[in-house]
Amino acid sequence: MARVREFDTDAAVDAAMDAFRAKGYEGTSVQDLVAATGVGRGSLYAAFGSKEGLYLAAMDRYREQHAVPLVDVLRAGAPARELIRQVLLGTVDTIVEDGNRRACLIVGAAMERIAHDARVAAHVRITTTSIEDALYEVIVEARSKGELPAGRSPRDLARYFVATLHGLRVLGAINPDRTSLAAVAEVALDALG
Repeated sequence: MARVREFDTDAAVDAAMDAFRAKGYEGTSVQDLVAATGVGRGSLYAAFGSKEGLYLAAMDRYREQHAVPLVDVLRAGAPARELIRQVLLGTVDTIVEDGNRRACLIVGAAMERIAHDARVAAHVRITTTSIEDALYEVIVEARSKGELPAGRSPRDLARYFVATLHGLRVLGAINPDRTSLAAVAEVALDALG
């Protein structure tokens, strides 16, 4: 008879996500994950298959907590400039409020893992593409309504704002100063025309 899982899987994934954000994939040992989650090594392997399995689950959770809410904001139907400003400044506020200078799991994965891990690359691509596509839709719709002037390609602008969001995360890890980060966001908004 199979044993019943005796721990809260969601809580374990959340704790692992924090551990990976603090130390990266390579810097986080299985013992670090045991300590962070309070779950034994055997139970973690039984639930997630491997350290990488837990990492992928943490990436999914990170997408749920960070990318999905951004996409929801972008699909709220307000004027494009306001929506994009809200997303950029919301990211700034999240960075400043964190206080721990934790890395963005997606940026960390992109730098550390995607060159040699196709599954991680797919997770990074899914998360990034969902945000890019939502930004693209907002820009195209705003142009069709006359809210934004014609100019640069909407796809290029969407990619630029994704790069800005990731760049804000990196800058915020270096110096989480709200004034400086908000100034970057305002400069980025100028690209809308």
